Amino acid sequence: MSKHTIDVVVNGEVIKSCLSLAVQANGKSVTTIEGLSCEGELHPVQEAFLNCGGMRCGYCTPGFIMTTTAMLDQNPNPSEAEIRKGLNGNLCRCTGYVSIVESVQAAAHKLATK
Repeated sequence: MSKHTIDVVVNGEVIKSCLSLAVQANGKSVTTIEGLSCEGELHPVQEAFLNCGGMRCGYCTPGFIMTTTAMLDQNPNPSEAEIRKGLNGNLCRCTGYVSIVESVQAAAHKLATK
């Protein structure tokens, strides 16, 4: 049986939604992958993952995108080592991580020039 967790951002912190009770989010700001886009426009992180090939099958994509979003909120210009460390805990079987790291770098650049 496959284990899959979806990362969500609660008050700016990435958490595994399957390991948290809904009552723990009471009164807090909760952002999911669906909540990133605004008025039909993709969030820059979503756009970067799409354009840079940071997703293949899509199974792990929400976790990587939500983790990336929170990471870039904390550190808008991470090094490659910081990106890899920040994404630790998210697993992908399709990409080999190179395109995921490139997606994070592209998102950081896009957010910095926005």
